[in-house]
Amino acid sequence: MSQETPLWMDQDLTIFRDSARKIFEQEFAPREMDWIRQGHSDRSVWNELGAHGLLCASIPVEYGGAGGSFAYDAVICAEQARAQVGSFSLNVHSAIVAHYILNHGTEAQKLRWLPRMASGEMVAAIAMSEPGAGSDLQAIRTSARRDGDSYVINGAKTFITNGLHADLVCVVARTNPAIPGAKGLSLLMVETADCAGFRRGRLLEKIGQRGQDTAELFFDEVRTPAAYLLGGEEGRGFVQLMKELPRERLLIAIGATAMMERAVADTYDYADQRKVFGQRLMDLQNTRFKLAECHTKAAVARRFVDDCIQRALAGTLDVPTASMAKWWVTETNCQVIDECLQLHGGYGYMMEYPIARLYTDARVGRIYGGANEIMKELVARSLEQPR
Repeated sequence: MSQETPLWMDQDLTIFRDSARKIFEQEFAPREMDWIRQGHSDRSVWNELGAHGLLCASIPVEYGGAGGSFAYDAVICAEQARAQVGSFSLNVHSAIVAHYILNHGTEAQKLRWLPRMASGEMVAAIAMSEPGAGSDLQAIRTSARRDGDSYVINGAKTFITNGLHADLVCVVARTNPAIPGAKGLSLLMVETADCAGFRRGRLLEKIGQRGQDTAELFFDEVRTPAAYLLGGEEGRGFVQLMKELPRERLLIAIGATAMMERAVADTYDYADQRKVFGQRLMDLQNTRFKLAECHTKAAVARRFVDDCIQRALAGTLDVPTASMAKWWVTETNCQVIDECLQLHGGYGYMMEYPIARLYTDARVGRIYGGANEIMKELVARSLEQPR
């Protein structure tokens, strides 16, 4: 099932994509089941990723990155999802936290953290969600009070991707308790090594992405230098989050599209070989029609996502469009993978078949990065604005 080369892909990106695909398939995919069994990847993986040039690909060379565009993050995201290597989040590390630092950090902050993130010496995470605040970031209760040359952080965070290995955490905290809602939030960087009062909780057991180290993080009078505040002044956290979240949501849609395409390709191969009632499963009209529907949905998703990538590269990707991509592609991904699993019959329920892991791994796409209900609300609000 061939695909057209999108307009945003050039020769250099094609070479990079082929290299990334080979690395994920040959170096990391064979170890994925071991990581799933232990609940997390090995810490050394991050150093390997750095050596392969897969970290901070869109960060400027002067800060240790590869100097590429968002297109390189898009390629890495798609190839990681396609290979079903989900036990570490390059999106969070390279395409999200690194860009918070790049876009909002001081020169000293960039030079301190980005080169070490690019090499894999530092693993990064972002701590937004709390036990009582998920998609509603304005309900965040984690506090950070100024005390001399430090901020003192207190609170608990949950569902933190890369939480087990994180050496650097971008913490969303309330620096002004007198200001309710969004205006009192700030972003503070915390280096976890030898950090008094910082504690990692248990690794959270999930129905999918079971090798990814999703953890609870606790902050009990944790001190971080005041110089580690992103943006130079308090109260800018929510604005910074809103600026960067479209990028995160597009990446989720990119990964979901790659999963969808993988599901359709794997199911076609299975149906082409599987014999039922003396003929190929692919010869049955129901199979052909179902795969035609799935292939069509995957093709539509690919065109929409490619258009969003072009907008992101041009700097014109807006919040409603990113929200549309995130909710529609992740919903469609779950629908397509469910149909593909059904065509596998009983084998689709067996973990040895990739479709089974695709099924469980896909479901969280409708939740993280902002629940799809929130995405629809953002789209609906855009309809009420003057056009």
